[in-house]
Amino acid sequence: MEKPITIKDIAKKLGLSTSTVSRALSDSWEIKKETKELVIKTAAELNYHPNTQAKGLVTKKSYTIGIVVPELVTSFFPMIISGIQKILMHEGYQILITQSNESAETERANLILLEQHMVDGIIISTTSDSLVNSDVYKSLQDNGIPLVFFNRVPSNIDTTKIIIDDKKMAYSAVTHLIDEGYRKIFHFAGPEKLDITKERMNGYIEAMQDANLPISDSAIIHSGIFIRDGEQIMEKILSGNGEKPDAVFAFNDPVAIGAMKALKRHGLKIPDDVAFVGFSESDMATVVEPYLTSIEQPRAEIGEISANYMLDKIRTNRLLNKKIVLDAKLNIRESSHKNTQL
Repeated sequence: MEKPITIKDIAKKLGLSTSTVSRALSDSWEIKKETKELVIKTAAELNYHPNTQAKGLVTKKSYTIGIVVPELVTSFFPMIISGIQKILMHEGYQILITQSNESAETERANLILLEQHMVDGIIISTTSDSLVNSDVYKSLQDNGIPLVFFNRVPSNIDTTKIIIDDKKMAYSAVTHLIDEGYRKIFHFAGPEKLDITKERMNGYIEAMQDANLPISDSAIIHSGIFIRDGEQIMEKILSGNGEKPDAVFAFNDPVAIGAMKALKRHGLKIPDDVAFVGFSESDMATVVEPYLTSIEQPRAEIGEISANYMLDKIRTNRLLNKKIVLDAKLNIRESSHKNTQL
């Protein structure tokens, strides 16, 4: 096994002192730009990799960022993690990924574990109950560990939050269904304790009210977040004697896809009998038939921006608390066009 390249090797090749090379690699203001560029170029040519453990002993940092997500079943969170990793790896940071499996208790354990591993910061999207671990979030911040929340964010914690305008995009989705001629639009809402559930539901309600369409008592149904949840809700509706929808705006794509599955089992056609719009633009949206209309969130950008704000917090040693609202878009497909069918 070849001996790893060290700062001494770079210094010897360039005829510089090890302290000069070290400061150049750390982007010190004391080193000239030309020298920095030469050192960085030589380091790349020699395939030099910094020893983060040794660096950590000097800087009192672990150069590790913890990530906590509620699930890794769908492609939504892995895509965001890829965006986070892209930025952090370039800056010499490692990531430690944990998933909570939609359990607040597991999330708590994950946060404590990351603190014990002395991570330099934590990037997190909460479980379905975004408030239950507020005491842990506050404790981590009090202990000097910066937090950045994305997608699912707690309303009672003052920190940086990366989100989209869920209400606006829900309004856009429902308005699209109305423009297509649908009138009995049901909303399969998300877990009641999530802020994004409330925002998306408010967008649905406002769109219906602006179009002077009634919202029956059975039109808003709180679901879970998985395919089986949407399937169970739609099966119950179709098997019962209550009001039936002619369109469904679902909390997310998996719930919409589960409901579509149940509908097709009953021999009904999409979108002629019931149209569907999801949310979050999962990879499954263009795998199911017909293709699912959905709100596309900028997943990679969410990850990259979350990572950059985390780095800013670490570098400045300040909270820098901001709410960043990113753009999203409605991708219209066959599941919500009346002139197409499965």
